[in-house]
Amino acid sequence: MAWTLTDSIDTYAATVTPLLNAEPERYTVILSVLAALVEHGPNIYGSDPPVLGWWSRNGTVSAAVLQTPPHPVQITSLPAEAVGPLVEALAPGHADSITQVLGAEPDATMFAKAWARAAGRRFSVEMRQRLHRLGELTPPDPMPEGSARVATPDDIQLAYAIDEAFAAETGQRPASATLIESRLQAGQLMLWEVAGQPVSAAGLSALITGVARIGQVYTPPEHRNHGYGAAVTVAATRLAFDYGASSVILFTDLANPTSNALYARLGYRPVEDKVVLAFRSAQEEQAQEAGQAEETP
Repeated sequence: MAWTLTDSIDTYAATVTPLLNAEPERYTVILSVLAALVEHGPNIYGSDPPVLGWWSRNGTVSAAVLQTPPHPVQITSLPAEAVGPLVEALAPGHADSITQVLGAEPDATMFAKAWARAAGRRFSVEMRQRLHRLGELTPPDPMPEGSARVATPDDIQLAYAIDEAFAAETGQRPASATLIESRLQAGQLMLWEVAGQPVSAAGLSALITGVARIGQVYTPPEHRNHGYGAAVTVAATRLAFDYGASSVILFTDLANPTSNALYARLGYRPVEDKVVLAFRSAQEEQAQEAGQAEETP
């Protein structure tokens, strides 16, 4: 039993894809990131090379890890005996670049406890997510005014602005220009328009093993509370089926009751909870707490 780390994206993809494809809904984000690495190369998400590895026993791969710094480490389900060796494998070269871990809560917590002990850090919940799968699509009745259309490469400036606004509001990092342009070329951005003006947007992942993921549903503040987010989500869901999806999924932030209630009304049902855990030194944690105290009136 051992972890194998590699610099070869092709070797990693060939080795772990069967494991990931066995549960494509659970591992949708890893599959999407891996597909982008294969298509666009190791620096599509950042200047540092990706961290790629798998856990195997007698030639059978049963766990995988992937990180595209500075984004969180992503992990599959982890056998308990694999957690310590994973920390030992990552610590020598990645002690400074691992600041977060993303995975199903039991697995992420096991890794976080072991990593925190080894790195002399503390960890806390950054975000709790819930994976949802569409049951029966239930569009709003009535639908709001307007109509849907698939964005084209001519909408590139709009796509940049949507991605930047979404990232700023959610605390995420904007996507690279290459990724945004690639999504437009593939018809993976749906717009809802009123009188020819875009008022809401929803992204769609590439279809992998029959699964498509709705992502980055964004309505500018001045257009909210009109049902446009629900409408564009319905349109993006229908687009996924037009592209041949057998399953359509999405993630919600559990701290946002509005979006969770919205997707439930549209027919999306909970599948699994995931968590993002952040690592901080004692000094960083104290500085953050001091900053929060100063902001409190």
